[in-house]
Parts: sequence; structure tokens; C-alpha cells
Amino acid sequence: MDVIYGLIPGMLILGLVGVVVFFWAARTGQFDDLEGEANRILMDDEFTDTEKDAGKGEESTNGQKSSEQEKSSS
Repeated sequence: MDVIYGLIPGMLILGLVGVVVFFWAARTGQFDDLEGEANRILMDDEFTDTEKDAGKGEESTNGQKSSEQEKSSS
């Protein structure tokens, strides 16, 4: 029973530290872009910039520019 007198203040201090860390992380922008880092693993970084420039202006088989090429031209 005597050990509870040490555990209760310890839990309160640990909880307070957790709340302070949470607010610090929220203030510094740690939760701003939750999807970006998760989707980065799916992005294909295989091509270099010169390879992308070499394909600029090419049209797809149906005669329309791809959406990536349209974005880069505007």
C-alpha cells in the first residue's frame, strides 16, 4: 500500500510530460502532413530530370498529353 504513494505522483508527472510533448509536436507542425510521408514510399523516383525533359511534348496513344506533361507545361 505504501508503494501507491510513489506511483500516483509518478503517473501524474509522466502524464504531464506526455501532454507537454504532444502540444510541442502540434505547435511545431509535426501533424501537418500525415499523408505525404505515407505516400512518398509509393512515388516512383526512378527517372532523372533529364529523362523527364526528353519525354516532354510526347503525346499518348490517343493523341492527348498526359496530365503530368500538362502540369509541367503550364
